[in-house]
Amino acid sequence: MLDFRHETFLALYSHGSFTKAAEHLHITQPAVSQHIKFLEEYYDCKLFDTSNRKIQLTQQGKLLKEFAITVFSDSQHLKENIQTIKAESLHFSFGATLSIGEYVMPPILSDLLTRHPEMTFHMTVANTKSLLEQLNKGELDFILVEGLFDKSHYDTTLFSRENFVPVCSPQATFAKQEIPFEGLKNSRLILREHGSGTREIFEHILEDRNYSLDTFDKIIEIGNMAAIKHMVTKGLGITFLFEVAAKQEIESGELSLINIVDYAEQREFNFVTLKNSFFREQYQQIYHLLRQAFRLEC
Repeated sequence: MLDFRHETFLALYSHGSFTKAAEHLHITQPAVSQHIKFLEEYYDCKLFDTSNRKIQLTQQGKLLKEFAITVFSDSQHLKENIQTIKAESLHFSFGATLSIGEYVMPPILSDLLTRHPEMTFHMTVANTKSLLEQLNKGELDFILVEGLFDKSHYDTTLFSRENFVPVCSPQATFAKQEIPFEGLKNSRLILREHGSGTREIFEHILEDRNYSLDTFDKIIEIGNMAAIKHMVTKGLGITFLFEVAAKQEIESGELSLINIVDYAEQREFNFVTLKNSFFREQYQQIYHLLRQAFRLEC
């Protein structure tokens, strides 16, 4: 287990300011400086570069950051699970992006609780950026995300590949016909907020086709998937989302898939943990339980 000075190190990295780190830790600014000086003397290297009036990690600091984050996360996990392990039960905290948390996980978790009634868990639903931040802080054991991120910083396992589709109201003029991508530019586009994995995926799809959000004349941003789908069913616009998130509405006829020329997109749902976690084997066991339940639901 790392000592309190490593916590100061992480606070300074996170807040980017000696003053803000001191406020967060409820200690004085000189104490923050002393803690960092101790660590730099202990490791015999500079951990922060402050030459440009910005506090940035050195290469050695980046290595210590990755190590410290993993150790603190594992320590928290051990604290929460050491008693439940004795009781042969399992407790975990995880995060999922909106598409996964609202439309994939409910039947999976229901199945797990039916088969393993002793299991307890906490699920946080947020966008990809927020979940990665919580994972890095040790607040979550693992996350299931749909968005784009740097996999080299984490241990990742593919959970599934899902269709990413455009949908419209069944009454839309192009609901029953094939249409070129540029034929959608006059439609009102209803999107998730910045930081959402769904939005980021769609923006990359546009880039691959030499388009951008500016292609569309009218754009509305909404942070709630249910609200987006409701507006689309009423003919107020179109959207792009994971098919699994609109499966019920598509099957009931409330939404229609848009048949775009030469369009067929799939993206990954990934199971993500901190790199080299001491609990990697246990997390992988949970992964296999989730995957088993997912296959039963498919």
